[in-house]
Amino acid sequence: IVPVIFSLIFLLGTVGNGLVLAVLLRNSQVKYNTTNLFILNLAMADLCFIICCVPFQATIYTLDGWLFGPFACKTVHFLIYLTMYASSFTLASVSVDRYLAIRYPLKSRDLRTSRNAGVAIIVIWSLSLLFAGPYLSYYHIVHYHGMPICVPIWEDQRRKILDILTFVFGYLLPVIVVSLAYARTIKFLWTSVDPLERISEARKAKRKVTKMIVAVAILFCLCWLPHHLVILCFWFGHFPFNRATYACRLASHCLSYANSCLNPIVYALISKHFRKRFKQVFTC
Repeated sequence: IVPVIFSLIFLLGTVGNGLVLAVLLRNSQVKYNTTNLFILNLAMADLCFIICCVPFQATIYTLDGWLFGPFACKTVHFLIYLTMYASSFTLASVSVDRYLAIRYPLKSRDLRTSRNAGVAIIVIWSLSLLFAGPYLSYYHIVHYHGMPICVPIWEDQRRKILDILTFVFGYLLPVIVVSLAYARTIKFLWTSVDPLERISEARKAKRKVTKMIVAVAILFCLCWLPHHLVILCFWFGHFPFNRATYACRLASHCLSYANSCLNPIVYALISKHFRKRFKQVFTC
């Protein structure tokens, strides 16, 4: 069943994120819309993860050893965390962007420019490289009963510190930023007292976009939470190596990997604009 799950993730993620990129890159207005630029960046991170990581990770659960050499061992795990950081930082950035767009639509115009969004995306990837960099030396090839396997080689204390830092900066802090930003955004959208603004088309459009991005953020939080909980339980709880914990670890990996193929489904379900653009890609 594991090869089937990973194959579905790879297929849906590649096609879905490829369609999102096609839709956004064909839209001449995307470079003027900060939200679309962040969605484009998120799709690029997801597609990179799907193509560069999922096929290799699938072999861990289907083959007896690592067959791709030490370079791939280091690079694949580095890319997993690079794209995870890029996704979490992008979601935090777009949550702040949506809050400014809705709460201060006029005042934030000079700040919410495509140039500043581009700078933010460069900062996102720079920070992601910084935080994911240690994983280039975290994994290495060792031979177990003559079979090469790709495993962490750091001593326990260093591994523990890095895993905690990854949880705090790659998950906890972005989730806090996202939660606070969307809580304030939703409160303003649903409690604004201006009756004309409440029923305006602009307000309805903002609500739809916000609903879509909130759904994407919630999916990220839910999909990556088990992965981080398993790691925290390993360091701070009782986590013996048996079939039950192996199943938990496998399930947490599948769920976190699945996150990269779910966002296009959310766009298609919630946004009429994306559904229309998806159809246009196939009809051209």
